[in-house]
Amino acid sequence: MSFIDRLLHLLGTHRDAVPKRYELDERLNIVLEDLAQQEQRPMEDIHADLILSALSHRHTSRVLWNQWRSLSPREQDVAALTCLGYTNPQIAARLHISVETVKTHMRNTLVKFQLHSKAELRMILSDWDFSEWEHAQR
Repeated sequence: MSFIDRLLHLLGTHRDAVPKRYELDERLNIVLEDLAQQEQRPMEDIHADLILSALSHRHTSRVLWNQWRSLSPREQDVAALTCLGYTNPQIAARLHISVETVKTHMRNTLVKFQLHSKAELRMILSDWDFSEWEHAQR
């Protein structure tokens, strides 16, 4: 069973006897052809890998968003400011809470995200835009 057939099976569908073709932007098609040639793989495998990667990324994003929504508003504040590079004392001063309270909120956040450190939190949320916290008056 080819990779694309396995992917279609996982998605609960099947391949028609006559494969359907979707038109790609010409530039994108050239990039994909080059990639297939460089990797010496069929175009269908490149397409399937990219679709699987996109679906995986989408799933991960949804999981992260649900974890974010499980945070209290104050935990979100602490997490956002941490991702912006603020230290615990800076966060405490900005939010008018104690450093110990910041640590408690961060500990709760790490548990909810199933992480071990602020560095891991910064890494998994590195694509997120926290600029609204940068300029918010708390």
